[in-house]
Amino acid sequence: MTLDGRPPVDWAPAAPPARMQGRLRYLDQTRLPLERIERETANPQEIWEAIRSLKIRGAPAIGIAAAFGLAAVASHSLTRDPVALQEEVARTARFLATARPTAVNLFWALDRMCARARASTAPTADALREELIREALAIRDEDALMCRAIGEHGAKLLADGATVLTHCNAGGLATSGLGTALAPVYVATEQGRRVRVFADETRPLLQGARLTTWELMRAGIEVTLICDNMAAQVMREGRIDLVLVGADRIAANGDTANKIGTYSVAVLAQAHGVPFYVAAPTSTIDWTLPDGHGIPIEHREAREVTESFGLRTAPEGVAVYNPAFDVTPANLILGILCEHGLFAPADLKAALGPR
Repeated sequence: MTLDGRPPVDWAPAAPPARMQGRLRYLDQTRLPLERIERETANPQEIWEAIRSLKIRGAPAIGIAAAFGLAAVASHSLTRDPVALQEEVARTARFLATARPTAVNLFWALDRMCARARASTAPTADALREELIREALAIRDEDALMCRAIGEHGAKLLADGATVLTHCNAGGLATSGLGTALAPVYVATEQGRRVRVFADETRPLLQGARLTTWELMRAGIEVTLICDNMAAQVMREGRIDLVLVGADRIAANGDTANKIGTYSVAVLAQAHGVPFYVAAPTSTIDWTLPDGHGIPIEHREAREVTESFGLRTAPEGVAVYNPAFDVTPANLILGILCEHGLFAPADLKAALGPR
């Protein structure tokens, strides 16, 4: 993103290469906000673990990282046969697809990279490697453009002095550009309007507290951190003009999976008459699912709930239920922002669905 002019995941060519031997370079988000640590790898196991452990997180960023990961693995492969390299890419993609189940961008990006490999008529393995690198870079660059477009469309919702409530992190840390849910905030600020943000802490891993506040403070945007269970109170007090959240998967009818707790925020928004919007690129829409009942929900380890970053906060042996996402029904969503504009959930399929 624009935190220092570079996205959280990037392509890092090694030097000096006879051909481009690249590595996936990423900002380790588990170390924020206390430490800023960048890591590099071309090892598929390490890429898988970085995605699974949330070192790389945010639906678009996960997809971009997976695409770069495939390009890196292909770049370091010793095979000279393009057909064998195609098979290696397919195997690696199947492996990376097991890292996390909910964010559809992961599978979309892997499918796109594999389709590029299958369609290639490159005469050599090196030529195929270059094609895969170009495809990964295209995925990254297209995402940045989509984020900008979401920001331009969404900024129209933000009057001067508006206050936005957001949940989890859907800013530049989660994408290769301005973000999704935070993109309208950045664009409105660029256009000279003052926009404030209330950020839910987002239990249990505190993406709002650790990441959203860090990101917005660095951008000079006024942000106030609240506990998740304070959302109803700030709405009742009239402090929130609208809710903007991201998405990890959107079904064809507009049902939306996002970080656990989003559904609660949507229910509260409806109860208090606060508009609730979802912002995501069209790559997040899963047209194969008619509604949210089919969205796979990731369940994570108990220690994320029983331990607060190493400090135990619950008794040993307590039973834990830890879904990482919930599904907000389309009837609670006023509009879905994507790179093509703002759409009511009921209009999504007719306007944007497969032809």
